[in-house]
Amino acid sequence: MVFRVLELFSGIGGMHYAFNYAQLDGQIVAALDVNTVANAVYAHNYGSNLVKTRNIQSLSVKEVTKLQANMLLMSPPCQPHTRQGLQRDTEDKRSDALTHLCGLIPECQELEYILMENVKGFESSQARNQFIESLERSGFHWREFILTPTQFNVPNTRYRYYCIARKGADFPFAGGKIWEEMPGAIAQNQGLSQIAEIVEENVSPDFLVPDDVLTKRVLVMDIIHPAQSRSMCFTKGYTHYTEGTGSAYTPLSEDESHRIFELVKEIDTSNQDASKSEKILQQRLDLLHQVRLRYFTPREVARLMSFPENFEFPPETTNRQKYRLLGNSINVKVVGELIKLLTIK
Repeated sequence: MVFRVLELFSGIGGMHYAFNYAQLDGQIVAALDVNTVANAVYAHNYGSNLVKTRNIQSLSVKEVTKLQANMLLMSPPCQPHTRQGLQRDTEDKRSDALTHLCGLIPECQELEYILMENVKGFESSQARNQFIESLERSGFHWREFILTPTQFNVPNTRYRYYCIARKGADFPFAGGKIWEEMPGAIAQNQGLSQIAEIVEENVSPDFLVPDDVLTKRVLVMDIIHPAQSRSMCFTKGYTHYTEGTGSAYTPLSEDESHRIFELVKEIDTSNQDASKSEKILQQRLDLLHQVRLRYFTPREVARLMSFPENFEFPPETTNRQKYRLLGNSINVKVVGELIKLLTIK
């Protein structure tokens, strides 16, 4: 079969790269998103003829039919299902586009394959129930997953909900549950890559963690060393907020950085008086500078999200925008493996 793929909530093209990763016979026929900055990145990598700045709610059955799309890849807004987004579910206006699609899918007779990604937590939402009801009304077989890139030998934790659905033959593995690993041990077993394999050389000092963050927040940061095989989930708030938005990197070994942090703790323990002298504060900061702690660069974050090396941002894209766009994107390898699974006979 030749796949004609409609990519919705297309962002910077993660689903497009995932489809390429799956090496199927076919093409993306259109990509829709309302974010003009993301669309500029998409157009920079794939040309402006595919991507359209469109509200998904304006998509019609007639347009889908005209495109002859038989596969739908999408990653709807996750904010209605996160704590930061107040978990308003279908009452959140950002859920309206998915609600629209749930009404559209049963009318699009040529659609045969669907993959949807969302944040962990979506599986217990009313939006999920609405989506599954739409699939069942349309005659799709479906399976659900909660997966993370570490299961695919990528040293990054990013748990996400996935649903794959297809018409015709059912899947050759059981339904009725949420899979927390790939069926049949599809994920490889050679072990996780080390962080050292994804770091860039000669990184600009601009990526060093600022002194005010080192002084006040360093002890709550998730610090990663070259020989480690893990990193936190990177979110759109990376570098803007310190805690819970992603990891920071030091070129030192764990033992070396541990020794330095123990010296910092000794200073803190010995000088608990709130009015620490400037000399003591400078000693503390000088020690922290030895860790050479920096943020992961956008290229490194893209690598941890399995984007290929030929993926680029337009020159005018700021680092702040790059982090936001990557934080809203998908892991290409995980979705690529699921696209393979979606189409397996």
